[in-house]
Amino acid sequence: MKIAVVGIGYVGLTTGICLAAIGHSVVCIDKNLKRINQLQNNQLPFFEPGLTEQYQSALKQHNFRVTKDFSDLSEAEAVFISVGTPTEETGESKLTYLIEAVRALLPYLKNNTLLIIKSTVPPGTSQMIKTLIESSHTKLDIHLVSNPEFLREGNAIYDFFNPDRIVIGLESPYAEKKMGEIYASFIENKIPVVVTNTQTAELIKYASNAFLATKIAYINEIANVCENINGDIETLIYGMGLDHRVGNQFLRPGPGFGGSCFPKDIKALAQFAKTQGSPLKIIEAVIKSNATRKTTMIQKIEKECGGSLHGRVIGILGLTFKANTDDVRESPAIDVISELLNKNAMVKTYDPLGMYNAKTILTSNQITWCKEGYEVAKDANALVIATEWEEFKALDPKKIKQLMETPVVLDFRNLLNEQLYKISGLHYQKIGG
Repeated sequence: MKIAVVGIGYVGLTTGICLAAIGHSVVCIDKNLKRINQLQNNQLPFFEPGLTEQYQSALKQHNFRVTKDFSDLSEAEAVFISVGTPTEETGESKLTYLIEAVRALLPYLKNNTLLIIKSTVPPGTSQMIKTLIESSHTKLDIHLVSNPEFLREGNAIYDFFNPDRIVIGLESPYAEKKMGEIYASFIENKIPVVVTNTQTAELIKYASNAFLATKIAYINEIANVCENINGDIETLIYGMGLDHRVGNQFLRPGPGFGGSCFPKDIKALAQFAKTQGSPLKIIEAVIKSNATRKTTMIQKIEKECGGSLHGRVIGILGLTFKANTDDVRESPAIDVISELLNKNAMVKTYDPLGMYNAKTILTSNQITWCKEGYEVAKDANALVIATEWEEFKALDPKKIKQLMETPVVLDFRNLLNEQLYKISGLHYQKIGG
């Protein structure tokens, strides 16, 4: 099928490349000339494991290209919209980019085109876009579809080809037939397809992310209890996870959730529900809990530094909000570093992929940007594991002890081998134990 994808951010570009990989003819459209130039020079604008290989494969098959010209979507049978929906100061989703995209592409659509909203949007957005199209006095039949994405950064390629489910919100049999053609290979492989109205499809995305965020906030608070009673969070998670009703996914304690989705989506859902007269008290509590989590992490560091961070050298290993990505948006590590700087600490830091993006946010001369983990540890009063990169596991605890001014390791991801670090003479602390 001939498909256009409007918006070549993380979701749009990944979706476009993967749709090309399953045999569709795809053109990706964006106004960002820098990104278009990067792609036309065979450079991806962000890191995602496996995406380069898929991109090169799509180029060899000659069924994928990028452009800034909206007229290039005139032959498309389906148009995916995947533009950003950032959070307004009120907490609501900003739909400006979505509305602008619809207005820009509308003159180039042909009759019976599917307009598929991939962006994460509040329930009712598809209906709002439908009204917008109708008010434009177009004589074309445009079929609005909600098809939310569930791609995890660092695992997006796997998630695209092995989805737990495909959610499709629509209103016409024609749209259902065409969506079946787009996802034919998945349907043949018995991937569950949830077909519903657009409002429910939009809410499924928000409700899913809010539930996962709730699990993270919950286990972080349980970890606090474990610390107070000399409990062990790892054994607790194992004991909980054996109950199939609970499972162990997303029950990993840490410095709080971040990234481009969870913080934005749960704020938008909470604000949307409030405007509907059905406030989500649990989700509002999750937002507060996650905000205070960073403060708890700072307090842990402060305690190990004798109650004051002034002039202390704190090593931070990891800057991205999770491993296997270069994304530092809403990263707990960035928040922790910002507060350390406010408390007049000196920070040394390293991340395998996130240094460039972090430097656009953190500009203080109190920061030393290091080239590897041992350089971060040298002369540090405390070493913090802020992101769960596998390469940090390979660090030699004996060498770290020799390099540090004060042998204190705070493992905010429970990543390291506790016994190895303790027998090496380091004061090692994990979360929840």
